[in-house]
Amino acid sequence: MVRGLRRLAVIILSLGVLASMITIGQAQEAGDNRRVTSRDEAPEGAVFAMTNETDDNRIITYSRAANGALDRIGSISTRGNGIGVDLDTQSGLELSNDQRFLYAVNAGSDDVTIFSVEGTNLTFLQKVYAGDQPNSVTIHDDLLYVLNGSVAGNGITGFRIASDGTLAPLQGSFRLLSSPIAVPGEVQFSPDGRFLLVTQKTTNVLLKPQNAIDAFRVKSNGLTSATPKRIASHGLRPFSLAFRDDGKLVVTESFNAAPFASALSSYRLTSDGGLSVISGSVPNRQTDTCWVVITDDGRYIFTANFGNGTISTYGFSSTGKIRLLDGNAAFLGTLSQPVDLALSADSRFLHLLLRGTGGVASFRIEENGSLDPLGVVTGGLPVADGASGLAAF
Repeated sequence: MVRGLRRLAVIILSLGVLASMITIGQAQEAGDNRRVTSRDEAPEGAVFAMTNETDDNRIITYSRAANGALDRIGSISTRGNGIGVDLDTQSGLELSNDQRFLYAVNAGSDDVTIFSVEGTNLTFLQKVYAGDQPNSVTIHDDLLYVLNGSVAGNGITGFRIASDGTLAPLQGSFRLLSSPIAVPGEVQFSPDGRFLLVTQKTTNVLLKPQNAIDAFRVKSNGLTSATPKRIASHGLRPFSLAFRDDGKLVVTESFNAAPFASALSSYRLTSDGGLSVISGSVPNRQTDTCWVVITDDGRYIFTANFGNGTISTYGFSSTGKIRLLDGNAAFLGTLSQPVDLALSADSRFLHLLLRGTGGVASFRIEENGSLDPLGVVTGGLPVADGASGLAAF
């Protein structure tokens, strides 16, 4: 999203509902504005949202019932600091593949916090220095890489993951991006772990191509190539990306938040780390499309459109072609400012962080890819003040 949009005034929601105090790890806050679920519906999953507050970055925890409804449980401190304004990235909060550990970036204190996960219960394990302004995380096997988003030194930094989820720095792993002023949007491993891709939202106008995606080759020792391959993005201002298991991927294009100009492109990752365009800049007629997820079966793609408060749905064919199914599949309100998306482990439910109103919206994903709204849970998150990062199982 562009910075000007972040100053929008929002209407603060206040739906006061009495809630019980529940301790989460070392947390003490409990819900005062919760969606109440039937007590005979055992929690089937969990959702985690990050406040990104400057004085105390916190994780807000939610349980999810079998019908997809969320119940806000409490919060726990990362013991680090956020930056107060949204990270403007994807994957700032990331679960391990086995859902046993949660990794949270603290962009204001230059570190990453690790929690163990047991249901909705989070236990602090470690906080480790992660370079200048860490703002996105990606995991493959026992490797974790962080995206450093500072203009003073943007790049990637690697770690080894121990069996207990803690991190050890991968010595000599820091690599600069292809542009010193890239303003990166996300770092992501390819499904086979052989490459790391980084989107560049802004770049040096003297560099060609101007709109680019960096690709680093990952070596057997976990280190990457010294310099990345600089690949042209099909559309303007590539923000975030998502891979399907077969190596095909999609990249959102915000087109500098021009009204109704956003799009999505699909690519095939080649054996040498290049990108071959399959469907180029398929428009959704929405504004400032930034975040994206793909369902586990690889059939549907959902994007969050910051500028007009909507979700778009695309179909994803076996060949990698994409087509717009519904540009306005869900409308959350013009001041909702939708940011991060997260799917349940079985891809039955979609969750969306609403930065503008300080809530998390939930949807049931129907067989045809349409979205059935399940409500919005508010409370605990800052309103129009930088909440960034969402994870779910």
